[in-house]
Amino acid sequence: MAQGIAHIGRDTYKTAIEVGGHALTGDEPARNGGANTGPAPYDFVLAGLGACTAITLRMYADRKQWPMEAVDVALHLAPDADGALQIKRVLTFHGALDADQIARMAEIAEKTPVTLTLKGGVRINTTVG
Repeated sequence: MAQGIAHIGRDTYKTAIEVGGHALTGDEPARNGGANTGPAPYDFVLAGLGACTAITLRMYADRKQWPMEAVDVALHLAPDADGALQIKRVLTFHGALDADQIARMAEIAEKTPVTLTLKGGVRINTTVG
């Protein structure tokens, strides 16, 4: 389905990442001892969720031939009142969508593949090569 590799050498936290044939850089912000040369790990989680949400909604609007010009997906990861991590997602639609279409798009956002993966959790099987 998907695969990738991450490599870190002697650089403090700068990490070379390759996923889907794309080269990315991960790092930590200076406040955590990094050089801020790329997104931090949780930033990549939000990026995956945001991209999946936007792409799925674009596909759905196109399939339905709805007049969605664009959608913005704002994401914020923070602990809730009980200290559990929570992602707040705000969808802003651009175009002449009516209230029923917007409501349906919000329902679809709850069913995107990455949304379902994050909500359901995923098993991680670690071995040493």
